[in-house]
Formats: sequence, structure tokens, C-alpha cells
Amino acid sequence: MGRVQDKVVFITGAGIGQGRSHAVALANEGADIIAVDVCRQVSDKVQYPYASEEDLDETRKLVENAGRRCVTYVADVRDGAALKEAAAAGARELGRIDAVLANAGVCTFHKDGSLTITEDLFDLVVDTNLKGVWNTIQATAPHLIEAGGGSIVITSSVAGLRGQVPYAHYVASKHGAVGLMRAFANELAPHRIRVNTIHPTGVLTAMGSDPSAYACAEPQPLFASGAANMLPDLDAAADQPYAPVAILHPEEISKTVLFLLSDDARYITGVTLPVDAGNTNKP
Repeated sequence: MGRVQDKVVFITGAGIGQGRSHAVALANEGADIIAVDVCRQVSDKVQYPYASEEDLDETRKLVENAGRRCVTYVADVRDGAALKEAAAAGARELGRIDAVLANAGVCTFHKDGSLTITEDLFDLVVDTNLKGVWNTIQATAPHLIEAGGGSIVITSSVAGLRGQVPYAHYVASKHGAVGLMRAFANELAPHRIRVNTIHPTGVLTAMGSDPSAYACAEPQPLFASGAANMLPDLDAAADQPYAPVAILHPEEISKTVLFLLSDDARYITGVTLPVDAGNTNKP
């Protein structure tokens, strides 16, 4: 307990899914949370629900139930000015910002292939997943510098390390996030700021449960092979027949986030860290 005691962590996409899981896990280890989410259905072409204001408020209650402070802000990561306002307000309310999770993301799946991705969907995904990371760092890094250092963790994906199909816009955005991480890991190092990416395989969230993803399996055989993991379900009995775990729970990703934000990882920067049950290493 207490691995991030009294740190203030800024989290985007905190209303549901991995963002909420990270907020609760960090609160249980002593952190206060600045929770940000867009809280509206940005595009009717996204087949799974975005967080609502009620969802974001539920995250706040869960953090407070863990005995920590939480402030919430509704902001779209594509809007740099809104993120700067949220970061400034959160820092005023909680005293500073020590760590950042650039977690917000979106994906659409295309059973007929990436050539069917329309310009508006390309812009939505790249602006959220890549420009959103840029905006998050621009909004928060000055606060980390003022605090004397800190840690930034960017949520990429196994699709940020491999050429998965059939969603090239998502793959490009998640590869781009790695480029931002590598550049900022060098540029911010003199300020004692570490920057890393995590690369989850499929996670049991709204995005990870999108029915349009499963519709890709038959017409796009490379989709299924790309999504396949290697480790079995480690919570199942050891004598069960081998079968790769299909999807991870958000709490598994939160354990890695906690490690990277803690002093246990104080000399780890510029790293692409898969949390993927062997997905990126498989033959």
C-alpha cells in the first residue's frame, strides 16, 4: 500500500473502462485524482458507448470511497484549450500534478477492410488517440516541471507495435503515440520526467466488447490471428486444457500503470511495455 502516496494523477478517459480502473487502483495506493472525460457520444459511427457525466461522477465516488480526493472535468482531448483549463483547475484544487495518464482513446472496426474507413472516422481516431496525447502532454507537462518531476504513461496498444488489421487508422494513431513518447522521454528527462507507453492486448471494456470487432473475424482472418494471445487464463485451474486467454480485465493493466507511476520504476523511461499475455511475441 502507499506506492503512490499523496501523488496527484491527471487521467484522461477516466469515466469508464481502463481509466476508471486506473483511478481506483491508484487511489487505493494513496493517490488523488484529476479525472477527465468527454462525457458525450462524439460520433454515432462508434458502436460502443462513451462515458457519461454520471459515469465520471461514479469514478469520483469510487476514488473518494478509497479515502482520496477526486475532482472531475468534462473535456474532449481533441480540444487543447479545454485540457489546459482542466489541468490548471485540477492543479489549483489539489495543489499540483505529479503524474499523467494519457489514456483516452477510440476505435472503429471495419470488416470490409481499412480502405472503407471514411475521412471523418480517420480524423476522429487520429485526433483522439494521437493529437489527444499531444494535447494532454502540452496541458500537463508544465505542471510536472513545476512540481519538480513526475511520470507520464501513454496508453498505446499492441496495435502500436504491430500492423494489425482491419483498422489502419487506429494502428497509425497508436504507433504515433509511441513516437511522441520517445521524443518527450528525451526532451523532458532533464526535468526529471519519465515518459513510457503501455501496450495492452484486448481489454474487457466498452471498446474491447464492441460487437463490430467480432464481426471482423470471418471476413478478415488476420484480425483473429492478430488478436490472439499466448498465455492462458492464469486464474483458471492449472490442470485445464491449454487455451489462450481471450481478453484481459482492466485491473491487469492498472497494475502496470501503478508500477510505472511508482518510485519502483524511477529509472524507467522511453519504454514500450506490453501488457498483452504474449500477443506481440507470438510466432
